[in-house]
Amino acid sequence: MADKNTKGSFIENIRAFWKSEGQIPSAVREIASVLIAVGAVVAVLLIVCGTWPAIVTIESESMVPHMNVGDLVLVVAGDRYGTLQSLEEGNVSGHEKFGMPGDVIIYRPNGNTELHPIIHRAMMWVDKGDQIVVSSGLNTLTYTAPHEGYITKGDNNPVIDQVGWSNYRNLGGPIEPVKKEWIIGKATYSVPYIGYLPLNIVPVIIIVVLLMVLHELYLRRCAKREEEQNKLKKGRS
Repeated sequence: MADKNTKGSFIENIRAFWKSEGQIPSAVREIASVLIAVGAVVAVLLIVCGTWPAIVTIESESMVPHMNVGDLVLVVAGDRYGTLQSLEEGNVSGHEKFGMPGDVIIYRPNGNTELHPIIHRAMMWVDKGDQIVVSSGLNTLTYTAPHEGYITKGDNNPVIDQVGWSNYRNLGGPIEPVKKEWIIGKATYSVPYIGYLPLNIVPVIIIVVLLMVLHELYLRRCAKREEEQNKLKKGRS
């Protein structure tokens, strides 16, 4: 019996706190509303896109002019809304994305989950032992694929990732052909400039929450002032 009373009292205290017009409960409600809204957006993106992250931001100029720094890119699973196609396959089928044949993929270099994913175009599919002749300026070399996967390249880069980056961000070796399980998804649409917000997401969240709290305090101050004015009017009448 005591346990039920204690539980009931706890629930009543929570309800009273939630409905309170005090500053702290109001701020908590505002923050909870933001978190619920964010959760709803995440759930919708997961359902529609079938992968995560479903939105990425362009942080370098490797895909210029088709993608620019600050672009916000919507990502879907590779098999959503059409089969993933490389540039080589796109040249045959006519499939184009972001100004060139083939799809732009988002992948984890060598499957490393600790590094930021790379967003580059899938150039061709290779099997283990396949050789590709790569030209870079006056130099020409032959690249031999260590295993199957996609050869990738930034539209603004002179050579493929597998040759151009010998030790990407201390990866421990060159970028290898991208296995299917390393692919997060393919890019579908991009929105200019909006990506600058995720690039500075922490300060943006702090500013938004502070503005919400300040707005709530301002409304309460106005309400209190109006209440005091009404009391003065009643006292004079």
